[in-house]
Amino acid sequence: MLSETKTSKDKKLEQAMQILMSIVNDNTVPRNIRRAAKEAHDHLTDESEQAAVRANQSISVLDEISQDPNCPIYARTRIWQAVSILETIRDEA
Repeated sequence: MLSETKTSKDKKLEQAMQILMSIVNDNTVPRNIRRAAKEAHDHLTDESEQAAVRANQSISVLDEISQDPNCPIYARTRIWQAVSILETIRDEA
């Protein structure tokens, strides 16, 4: 059961990281939004912390940039999608 849960968390982390990288690589998104998405992605790849801690750190960064009035609607939607995935990891802990 433990390995199944870990696999589930790993899949969710990977999914969130893919969403964030799609924002980072999108040149139509303002630079500050891409920079914050990269910071959130970097938190998720830091394996020195538990998955829930990494998810929480990323959520903090993403929550702040989702409030940015310069953030395009489509990027904000992807940010919320990543946050929603990360919240499931944080809540499992």
